[in-house]
Amino acid sequence: MFETREGEVKLAGNPGAGAGDGRVVFIGRIRSPWTDRAECPKNMSAARAAGRPAELIVDEAYRRGLEGLDGVSHIVILTWLHHSPRDLIVQKPRHAAAARGVFALRSPARPNPVGLHVTRLVGLDRDRGTLTLDAIDVLDGTPVIDIKPYMPSIDAFPDATRPTADGPG
Repeated sequence: MFETREGEVKLAGNPGAGAGDGRVVFIGRIRSPWTDRAECPKNMSAARAAGRPAELIVDEAYRRGLEGLDGVSHIVILTWLHHSPRDLIVQKPRHAAAARGVFALRSPARPNPVGLHVTRLVGLDRDRGTLTLDAIDVLDGTPVIDIKPYMPSIDAFPDATRPTADGPG
């Protein structure tokens, strides 16, 4: 499913195979229109462009945690990208000219495959544990680790930069 590209480097072992020091609990799952990795959008911009809403279904035990979320326009969702390899430490994305370390990429292949998604919350049914999202860039059934309100006053950095193919920018 994931073949190694030229310039990529794998870790000696799979970090997920050993016992970790943290115990991740899944609080729900994503219901998305994406069932195949090839058709799944590569990022949230592409997911929004596809115009296909999704849902986050919170397990019953965690639904009380949705109290106070009414009126929030955007949320941050942390997911566990359970189909992703965990042993690539240097990757060469299809669109990139050179390989880069995993921590310089937004790729789902990483030692701990945690996804970060900022999405518009377009509906909330706390009793059913259903959050309707404008879009999502993960496969149907992806486990959810956490939900946080997006707070523009502390989450947005208008002066943030990142390197481009031509240098910083």
